[in-house]
This record gives sequence, structure tokens and C-alpha cells, in this order.
Amino acid sequence: MSALPGEVLKQSFYDLNYADLEAVIKQNDLNQSVAGILFNWHYKKKESMQCRDNISKSSLAFFEKHFDFSLPEIDTVQESSKDRTVKFLFKLKDQHKVETVLIPFNNKYSICLSSQVGCAMNCSFCFTGEQGLKRNLTTSEMVGQFLQAWRWLASNRPGEERILNIVFMGQGEPLHNFDAVKKACEIFLSQRGTSIGVQKITISTAGYIPGLKRWLQEVPGVNLALSLHSPFTEKRNELIPINKKYPLAEVLNYIDAIPLQKKQFITYEYILIKGLNDTADDAKKLGALLQGKRAYINLIPFNAFPGSRYESPDLIEVENFKAILDTFRIPTLIRGTKGDDVLAACGQLNSKN
Repeated sequence: MSALPGEVLKQSFYDLNYADLEAVIKQNDLNQSVAGILFNWHYKKKESMQCRDNISKSSLAFFEKHFDFSLPEIDTVQESSKDRTVKFLFKLKDQHKVETVLIPFNNKYSICLSSQVGCAMNCSFCFTGEQGLKRNLTTSEMVGQFLQAWRWLASNRPGEERILNIVFMGQGEPLHNFDAVKKACEIFLSQRGTSIGVQKITISTAGYIPGLKRWLQEVPGVNLALSLHSPFTEKRNELIPINKKYPLAEVLNYIDAIPLQKKQFITYEYILIKGLNDTADDAKKLGALLQGKRAYINLIPFNAFPGSRYESPDLIEVENFKAILDTFRIPTLIRGTKGDDVLAACGQLNSKN
């Protein structure tokens, strides 16, 4: 976004991890204590510039001149009448919009963040894919989703502002926007930042191998989820077109090389679609493929969206599918649908204007 005539284009404060902030302070001969004060106020207390009394006037003037402390604007909020799921539509500075979802559990929340405006993966079961890819989100736009959702909870559901899990499963392919997602994770993980536990963050991928190649060295400890959806090549090609470029067997080779912590698993997401990938043969093939791996399977009955050609299987079919997987001794959960009445469930996000 270009600056207007006479306007100074400021960098977003929320694009800086702690090391970046320390470097800025050192380069400009500012007091080193400023880094801790700023991170404490913006990420621990989640306030904006309320820390001005603790910072010298010269340091304050520097940051006000060179940095932007604004966050994505909340355009609309939809609350599920069924389960208290909250869906936000955020408006960005270039007028693009993205959706973010707060998923409640026991008066706590998981937040589902978007990493791109739209998505280039074009998965046939996903409403986001119909948008196409408009652009990557910046780190500040991802961090901003989290902070704005927290502030909304503090104002609208006081006492419940506990976002304990972050999942990059909203709009976009996170590993297609690797650098910005990585830096957002560094901010979330920082003990001076939001202090989210390393195994409380999950990044989902459709199997984007260029990102998986970098994962091993650059994103240690964070959980990975693979959108698998079929063990059969032809079916997966239909559901996830990049499977033609990055075949499942190659994807699994990279995933198998990821070192896991004690009690840590790779999550395999499997959307069940009636008459397509929900048969006994599909379950047996999936079980054989993942048997012996440190795998955890999430079974997700398909969530319909406007114009979708797929249907969700009956509950008995979902339970039969899980029963077959149980014979392979793979931990498997049937994920309950939340927020589908406001198009906030898995595969339903679409912020097209």
C-alpha cells in the first residue's frame, strides 16, 4: 500500500518479533528497556500505547513517528446461536477482507486464523478456494486477528478472554506464506509476547512441499496438521489439486522426517464426503497408510457451503468409518461441527466482497 503525497509510510509494530524490536532500538540508540515495555503492554496486557508513562519522550516520539500501532478493523461479527462460536470479518487497509473464528470450549477458546486473502490451492471441498488467491497476509495482520479477537472477548464476554490454542486453519495455505506465518508464531511463542505454549499452535497444510522442506529447521515444536482427505490418488487429486504436483507419498516422506516431542502427534485431517471418500475401502486404505506413525486423525463430516456439490455422510457412516480406523489402533476423533449456522465451520470461510 503506497503512501499518499506528504505522508510517511509507517511500518507496523506488529510485524516485529522481539529480536527485530531489539535491533531497531539498538540501531537508533534508544534505551534497551523499551523493548520489554512495549512487548509487555501490547502482548501481555494487550493495550496499545498506554505504556507512554514508562517510556522516555524521545523514545515515544520515535515510535509514534516511525511505527503504526493500528490493528485490522472488525467489519462484522457473527455469533452462532447453537454453540457460541464467533466469526469475525476483518477489513484490511487495502479494503481486502478475511475471516477469523473463535471456537469455544469450557469457557476458553481456540482461534482459527487466516494466513492469506483467499487461497491458491483451489481445494474442491473448501469455500475459500472459490475466491482464488488475492495476496498473502502480513505478520501484523495475523497477529492483529488474535489481538482484536481477544479484545472483543474482554468487552463482550468478560472473564472468558482465554485464547489457549491457535490454529492456522482459516483462509489460505499457511506454508504458502511461510515467512510471515513463521514470524507470527515467533511472536505468539515469545515469553515476552503472548506466551502461547509451543504445542498449543497448529499449522495446517494441504501438502505444500516447499514449505515442508523449510519446516524441519525453522518451525521446531509447533504442531503440524495435514489435510489428507483421501489415501487414493485420483480422489485426492479431485479434492486437493496440488496433489498432482506434490503427491501424497512425497508429502508423507517430508512429514515423517519431522522430529516430534514426547506425546506429540501429526494430525491428519480427513473430511468425510458422502459417496466419495467414506467407504470401508477408504477407511482401510487410510488406516494402512498411517498405521505405525505418530498419527492422530480428525474425522470431519463435510460442511456444506453455497454452491457446493458434496454432501455430508450420515452419522452411522461416520461412526462405521471410525470403527475401521480403530482396528488399526490410530487415535481418531470425530470432530463436532461448530458455527455452521454462520458459515464458520471447517471449509466454510469465504470473505469475497
